[in-house]
Amino acid sequence: MDLGLEGKTAVVTGAGRGIGLAVAQALAAEGVRVLGAARHISAELEKVSAATVAADLSTAEGAAEVVATALTELGGIDILVNNVGGGDAAELGLGGFLDIDDAQWRKLFDLNLFSAVWTTRAALPSLLERRGAIVNVSSINARLPAAGPVGYSEAKAALTNLGKRLSEEFGPRGVRVNTVSPGPVGTPLWLAPGGFGAKVAQAQGIGHEELIAAMPEQFGIASGRISEAEEVAALITFLVSARAANIVGADHVIDGGVLKTV
Repeated sequence: MDLGLEGKTAVVTGAGRGIGLAVAQALAAEGVRVLGAARHISAELEKVSAATVAADLSTAEGAAEVVATALTELGGIDILVNNVGGGDAAELGLGGFLDIDDAQWRKLFDLNLFSAVWTTRAALPSLLERRGAIVNVSSINARLPAAGPVGYSEAKAALTNLGKRLSEEFGPRGVRVNTVSPGPVGTPLWLAPGGFGAKVAQAQGIGHEELIAAMPEQFGIASGRISEAEEVAALITFLVSARAANIVGADHVIDGGVLKTV
């Protein structure tokens, strides 16, 4: 299937690894000129990107720098993938509501919500001119508020809501905005030593590999496995393409069947 993406330009945030890197790779394979933004630029991202920016997207200044560089290096923006999110595992407390201070709430909201607010605001003039597309990468945690570190689910719920607001305001003006909400994905967040998965395993008093093996059952994944970053990237690539021209304001869940509600 020809997705009609050849020659388009894209900004992908959080592109150094995981879902963001997979999105950059998938778009580049379709002929898109990608600017990949991350705190740390990986060799894999350098290989597929037309340009890269090392920036802290949890700050307004970092988001502005990414978009300004994209406008200079790419000449404009057709596609924006607001993927950056999660949080620094070393700084995330796993306690309950009364255990978590304001600092964690602010960090999680800055990274998981305001990064998308700032980047989208800066990119929208170019996206409107080119009748482009935005995908915000949220999480099934937006619908599971008791899951994950305090502040994370709440920030993702706000991000999902933001996508609907943007789609209503800018859909009639030619910019399509959609949300993708993954469940557990086989990325460094869960798999890397010292990452969030390892921290959860330690809190549960089990080995990291044991946690990963038990995740399908613990999460009630109907498919029996966690998703892969490339599967999420394929969905995002389709959504920003001409083949999804009338998909607007939707939230697409890719979780192997974790969510049981309709």
